[in-house]
Amino acid sequence: MVVQFAKRTSEIAPFRVMEVLKTAAELESAGHRVVHFEVGEPDFTTAAPIIKAGQLALANGYTKYTQATGIEPLRLAISAHYKTMGVSVAPEQICVTSGASAGLMMLSALLLNPQDELLITDPGYPCNEVFARTVGATPVRIPTSSNNRFQPVWEDLEAAWSAHTKGALLASPANPTGTMLEAEVLKHLAAQIRQRDGALILDEIYQGLVSEAPYPTGLSVTSDLFVLNSFSKFFGMTGWRLGWIVVPHAAIEGITKLAQNLFISPSTPAQYAALAAFEPEAMAIHESRAEIFRQRQALLMNGLKDLGFSIPVAPDGAFYLYVDVSHTRMKSSEFCHWLLTKHFVAVTPGEDFGDQDAQRYVRFAFTTDEDSIALGLQRLEQAMTELDVEDS
Repeated sequence: MVVQFAKRTSEIAPFRVMEVLKTAAELESAGHRVVHFEVGEPDFTTAAPIIKAGQLALANGYTKYTQATGIEPLRLAISAHYKTMGVSVAPEQICVTSGASAGLMMLSALLLNPQDELLITDPGYPCNEVFARTVGATPVRIPTSSNNRFQPVWEDLEAAWSAHTKGALLASPANPTGTMLEAEVLKHLAAQIRQRDGALILDEIYQGLVSEAPYPTGLSVTSDLFVLNSFSKFFGMTGWRLGWIVVPHAAIEGITKLAQNLFISPSTPAQYAALAAFEPEAMAIHESRAEIFRQRQALLMNGLKDLGFSIPVAPDGAFYLYVDVSHTRMKSSEFCHWLLTKHFVAVTPGEDFGDQDAQRYVRFAFTTDEDSIALGLQRLEQAMTELDVEDS
């Protein structure tokens, strides 16, 4: 008997950054020192106050299921966090999730039926389309370019809008570009989508990791949003697998039923640990680390430019640079393979993020320390020198 697997498994592309990471690990096992610019995970361990709170939760026996949408103290803390940004969000609108991925899965299940279409950006986070496909919907890529800072305007979405379109999933700051939607553009997009009875999902998982943000949260611009957030990036809790979503009041019942049935509840110790993430001591650590990321961005960006690389758009936030490598006369996938296997510097090819100019760009993540960035730039300089010799 031959088991026939679901069609969606053949429609899902590999997550290429994980393939890069696997090759890098193999090279490290062989004794090579690899400089890691490929993975979007902060190199800092979780802040000590959060770890202490998690340990205390375990010691106190907080290891059983919680309410499906999260413990009330954490939803209250998240609500209070929005108040510091001048936004009122009722705790009932907040659903704590098992990471942002679980949040996207629940929002896809809440909003999309089979044959529906969801507009997503190209380039964009590669897993976004997988969540739509998992519920039988079709992701539709909206090409963006450096002309609009790799963010869509309404005309881009309008050109792709069809009778099957149910909404759009956007990000601000975005992965892989780090750019944010302008406030007026976001407001206009939300209004146009609402007029068509669609839904706008805004991914804000890099909230806090910004330089001069045009707004603290999209909810300060418009209330017509489903907001996705995470404890992974700014709060440095990647392995704890915890995030949250904010939904309109009309969606509370539906999202609660999905949370109950799909995930039972988020990790209990992680929720109690996350309570400490909003305390002044922990927030001071998060802000300090955000400033370190800003310093790393300047170091890496200036270094790459000095080596002749083009960065068409400086990021507003996150911890990525989307870098044009077309001057090397190599496709991005070829460039990344050559750089990793010959010079032991790991970066992510643009094809991991979509089709639009994918072979022209690579993503550098400055989630490593300044000494490693300096070493990576040194190796890049040597690599480019060798490339000039080979081409001469």
